[in-house]
Amino acid sequence: MAYANKTITNNITGQSIRFIKTAKETKGQLLEMESTYAAHSTEPAEHYHPHQVEDFTVLSGELTVRVDGAVKTLRRGDKLHVAQNKVHSMWNQSHEAAVVNWQVKPAMDTEYLFETLTGLANDGKVNAKGLPSFLQLVLMANRFLNVIRLTKPGLVTQKILFTALTPFAYLAGYRPTYRKYFD
Repeated sequence: MAYANKTITNNITGQSIRFIKTAKETKGQLLEMESTYAAHSTEPAEHYHPHQVEDFTVLSGELTVRVDGAVKTLRRGDKLHVAQNKVHSMWNQSHEAAVVNWQVKPAMDTEYLFETLTGLANDGKVNAKGLPSFLQLVLMANRFLNVIRLTKPGLVTQKILFTALTPFAYLAGYRPTYRKYFD
């Protein structure tokens, strides 16, 4: 479970997240983090948040962002507001680490998503881009549908396909989250 000053580091992507304010501390209103993006990180899958807004402030380094297909670089002091349902991704293509203050409103259960992805990565259960296996992704996409959505395949296709594959994912031993990652 996330708590103030807990830091999680994804050994595959090199991204670390230090929780500043958690959902529990803010009664669900805010999740605030300081995230460090490793130099030369790769662009994650484009996604959007149907019920949340995000605010980023670059504290050091450079962060590359793609918002609705347009790419730009943010530098120290730059801020970015990402409205709900706005398609985006962010990574660091510079030669130095980038540190960002990152706020998510409302918090919902976003911290569980980050802890699960980081735990899977550190257990060697993701690919070189940090993505879990397809069946693991199916369960996570269903579990965190109110928090994050991938842009591909489309939402209707995801719902139909992922719902149909859910029993097979459970039979294969996957779970949407794992308690051991929250300790």
